Amino acid sequence: MEMEIEEQGETGRNVMCQLTDPEGNHLGPPMYLPQNAAPKELQQIVNKLLNNEEKLPYAFYISDQELVVQLGTYLQKNKVSVEKVLPIVYQPQAVFRIRPINRCSSTIAGHTEAVLSVAFSPDGRQLATGSGDTTVRLWDLNTQTPMYTCTGHKNWVLCIAWSPDGKHLVSGSKAGELQCWDPQTGKPSGNPLIGHKKWITGISWEPVHLRAPCRRFVSSSKDGDARIWDVSLRKCVICLNGHTLAVTCVKWGGDGVIYTGSQDCTIKVWETSQGKLIRELKGHGHWVNSLALSTEYVLRTGAFDHTGKQYTSPEEMKEVALERYKKMKGNVPERLVSGSDDFTMFLWEPADSKHPKTRMTGHQQLVNHVYFSPDGQWVASASFDKSVKLWNGTTGKFVAAFRGHVGPVYQISWSADSRLLLSGSKDSTLKVWDIRTHKLKQDLPGHEDEVFAVDWSPDGEKVASGGRDRVLKLWMG
Repeated sequence: MEMEIEEQGETGRNVMCQLTDPEGNHLGPPMYLPQNAAPKELQQIVNKLLNNEEKLPYAFYISDQELVVQLGTYLQKNKVSVEKVLPIVYQPQAVFRIRPINRCSSTIAGHTEAVLSVAFSPDGRQLATGSGDTTVRLWDLNTQTPMYTCTGHKNWVLCIAWSPDGKHLVSGSKAGELQCWDPQTGKPSGNPLIGHKKWITGISWEPVHLRAPCRRFVSSSKDGDARIWDVSLRKCVICLNGHTLAVTCVKWGGDGVIYTGSQDCTIKVWETSQGKLIRELKGHGHWVNSLALSTEYVLRTGAFDHTGKQYTSPEEMKEVALERYKKMKGNVPERLVSGSDDFTMFLWEPADSKHPKTRMTGHQQLVNHVYFSPDGQWVASASFDKSVKLWNGTTGKFVAAFRGHVGPVYQISWSADSRLLLSGSKDSTLKVWDIRTHKLKQDLPGHEDEVFAVDWSPDGEKVASGGRDRVLKLWMG
């Protein structure tokens, strides 16, 4: 290897570089690279050093900026000194590429009040929406028409969540009721689940790599509690109480613990066999609004990936899901990001410490939604300051601001290949942002009023959006 590299001419033209993975682990000692080395050459070197049988795709970053030109060109343009060793971070890329979404393929009426939530099933084949008209609707994505209207709630449907094996859909209402539905028939599976005294703010399922078929999910509520329910037993099995104000968000992590964020400014970490409090994460000066996990995409999709493979047995599903989870997580702890009314975010590694790793500042208004990219490399945040911001998912360092919305940004969603980010705003538009160039890729007007909910299907094929104008819109590439 050194021979090939040294032959490129005198050392003056070479740059001393250190290849590292996103966690900062060195790949071999520093080495001289020629200034005319481009990502293609770097990719060959990394594949060789890692002894990869197949040639895998990598992207390369110098201080969070993707290297897309020859090294020399980059150094000149950014006036980087060649005296010091230049750290270059290599990041595995998705083998598949998602087509950018650029047109509305259908506008489907049906809901008689605002659409408050939209969610694709883990395999991307079905879509569910929850609305202020008290119904949940399931849509046929092939014909792009309504399939089932699920009735039974007495108040607004505020949130919906698919189990990662795709077998159940749960919805939570403003009355504090939860209802489980069979997505194949649109019928309720049993009576409503009663226990919460105020409205439901979040729902999260136990990961399928921990238990298959999926049975348990956790709900958070304005009443200050979170509850774990078993859909087979049709009842609440554990109540997590300890927050002094409303619980605003909840996530069931990949190593089996539950995270709850609250208006009491704290995040609590719970074990799930008895519901004992393990840890409290303090630091925010105001309400916690949103939580995101670095492993969220694999937890949501379980065993399903972009190939569309279907599974017959829960055992096989569990095995594949565990494999995907381990590969995604690597040998580092699961990371958590919290967004707050105090305009800031914190990056945590809750398994290691109760203290935040980084405080992420820059938003001028409350942070409404935070979301890790599927590969865990980036964190995106949506704020009432009309901007979307991009951060390094490992260090929490600020990377870029996406500006273009003229109203608060309510929700964001990632493409499965982590290359594009979607945002929905009060300004009635959706926007697609390019993570590499940090520029607007596509402006998607069409809604007649505020866009409350957006989701990019896990298979990357479609985007769904809903809002105050009561219609569901499907967008394609």
